[in-house]
Amino acid sequence: MPTSSYVIAIGSNRPHHRHGDPAGVVRAAAHALGEFGTVRARSRIFATAPLGPAGRSFGNAVAILETELAPPALLDVLKQLERRFGRRRGRRWGARVLDLDIILWSGGSWAGTGLTVPHPEFRKRRFVLAPLGQVAPHLRDPLTGRTIRQLLHAVDRRRPRA
Repeated sequence: MPTSSYVIAIGSNRPHHRHGDPAGVVRAAAHALGEFGTVRARSRIFATAPLGPAGRSFGNAVAILETELAPPALLDVLKQLERRFGRRRGRRWGARVLDLDIILWSGGSWAGTGLTVPHPEFRKRRFVLAPLGQVAPHLRDPLTGRTIRQLLHAVDRRRPRA
């Protein structure tokens, strides 16, 4: 089976009984991704403000994972990993122990039940683009052709200045 590369966004804004604070959860989850393939790169962990009513600051990072899994199979194992870390179904944008999202795939685009790759919102999300810019600034969005560095620059230009 051929190997594919994926960008996985990792986020947490709740502590875990074994892994500690959200940064500890993100570190443990990035390590656990190795169960599904080879983690080729990991960003540092970024502290970010909550989006929506989540209420608590997040720890965010990205990992680049090489695996033989197809996008739907990878989504399934990522959801299982979230549950292993204590994630429960809840309100959208609520606090969560672990959130794992497939952002990009070396195969380009994918659309199926419950999964769209590239992630439809990643171009607007600094908490994804900043960590990704640290490990793969020249990676290109398959739909726009823009690099991660260019997408991050565009998001930063739209942010209000204090």
